[in-house]
Amino acid sequence: MSEDLRESTKERGRRRVLEGVVVSAKMEKTIAVRVDRVVHHPIYKKAIVRSKKYLVHDEHGEARVGDRVRIVETRPLSRRKHFRLLEIVERPKGGELRVVDKHHAEEAPEPAAE
Repeated sequence: MSEDLRESTKERGRRRVLEGVVVSAKMEKTIAVRVDRVVHHPIYKKAIVRSKKYLVHDEHGEARVGDRVRIVETRPLSRRKHFRLLEIVERPKGGELRVVDKHHAEEAPEPAAE
């Protein structure tokens, strides 16, 4: 699937490809991905991490919270959804993660066996 998408992307021109972490997968066929970038402050010369959240189309629902994914820009699919899932780069080690706050995640507890 991702090879076909890469080939069609080359035919249609240059599209932005971003890499980020899935922070929400509660919607049908949609995930929320946080993309971080480092900016240097012009006066204080300090590196600052800026992040932006994108809604991404995930046709098969394969991405989970905590996954590092690569996304590609596409035509508008809805009011806020302008990206598609290109590939899952890395899954988190261990179990599934849940987001605690904007920059932290922790391992989700295992369900109790009865």
